[in-house]
Amino acid sequence: MRSSHGLDALSVQFDDDNAVADAGLLLPATLAQHLGLRDLLDAHVNLGAVSGRANPSAKAMTLIASLIAGGEFIDDADALRAGETDRVLGHWVAAPSTLGTFLRAFSFGHSRQLDMVSSELLARAWGASAGPEVDEPLTIDVDSTICETYGLNKQGGSKFTYNHVRGYHPLISVIAKTGDVVHTRLRGGPSHVGRGAASFVAETVTRVRAAGATGEIAIRADSGFYNHKVVGACRKADVRFSITVKMMGKALQQAFRAIPEEDWTPIDYFIDGAAVAEISYMPFATKKGARSVRLIVRRVPPTPSSQLALFTDFSYHAFITDRAGDMLLLDADHRAHAEVENTIRDLKYGLGLNHMPSGRFGANAAWLGLNAIAHNLVRWVSRIGLQEMLVMTKTLRRRYFSIPGRITTSARKDTLHLPTNWPWAARFSAALVALRAISLPLRI
Repeated sequence: MRSSHGLDALSVQFDDDNAVADAGLLLPATLAQHLGLRDLLDAHVNLGAVSGRANPSAKAMTLIASLIAGGEFIDDADALRAGETDRVLGHWVAAPSTLGTFLRAFSFGHSRQLDMVSSELLARAWGASAGPEVDEPLTIDVDSTICETYGLNKQGGSKFTYNHVRGYHPLISVIAKTGDVVHTRLRGGPSHVGRGAASFVAETVTRVRAAGATGEIAIRADSGFYNHKVVGACRKADVRFSITVKMMGKALQQAFRAIPEEDWTPIDYFIDGAAVAEISYMPFATKKGARSVRLIVRRVPPTPSSQLALFTDFSYHAFITDRAGDMLLLDADHRAHAEVENTIRDLKYGLGLNHMPSGRFGANAAWLGLNAIAHNLVRWVSRIGLQEMLVMTKTLRRRYFSIPGRITTSARKDTLHLPTNWPWAARFSAALVALRAISLPLRI
């Protein structure tokens, strides 16, 4: 016997023309409007004479809104066409078939137009108080990730990557303190981690300086970026670097073991016995312009009873740097590079970067660029509107973006009605006021 008949008696009808799906998208849509994102898209995105070239701003904005709402596929954008959802977005909402044609119109070169949009948008957001303080030192994490694919018809994504899965291998640079994505670049799966990294670093530095950063800039990276071209790019751009050393040579291992015991300084680590020391070292000594730098080494005893404990007393981890400062502080700061994975995870599982929707390389490069813009809009809504730092997209979506709503009109005034007793109603209202107060001299 059924315990309850209440739900069975509830009638369901999809007939409310005034309902709004994801009414909280009003927040990022308001921010995008005050930063002039649509104008930037119209000014910089020119796809030539191909099909899908028309109305690039509305189509791009539809995809960005869909990503913020949790869409992982092009078809997910259809949810934004329900009821009067377009009223909180402020633009025409394109159909999924139209969006697919739009994305396929991008070549890799066209996707670079979205880089220009992203760069200018970063400058505008930082000008609206989302950026660092004047002369504040800035740390940028550069990394790569694997976007796995499962088909054989993906241009650039059908071959195996270094970790033996098929997919793409994009580069990503992130502001360490805020999680802002500064730059992205899609690459084919078999690409070496450091391929194109030097020019990528140079472009990243150019962007943050154009956005208004005037303090010291430091680039942090793992061993995949340990090469003389990346170091040279940092020096040419007059930025500091902190790059993990590849532990492949026996000479380095012997140099570490030769460090006198009294030079090792114990550190608070997840396992007892860890310590740090420093020596002078000349990386890439055979290359023109090689210079000595600080090489900071961390030694860690193997976990007791582990296989490693049978062969060695310590494992060593080292990085080169030209930064000034205390050795222990620099070591702790370099270990914090791992936090870039939080941003990468948010791009993949908070937005839609875990799924590359097209068989065309250019379309997927555009998808990556739109993901970066969507991610940054979420970060800036959090920072400017909600006064919160580094909140994951899924949390913001649950609390603010996915609120159901309904629009009514009375005395020629439109009102968006949201649920009574919503737990985060006061913060939503305060954020909307803050975002609507943004007023910038917008340049194209």
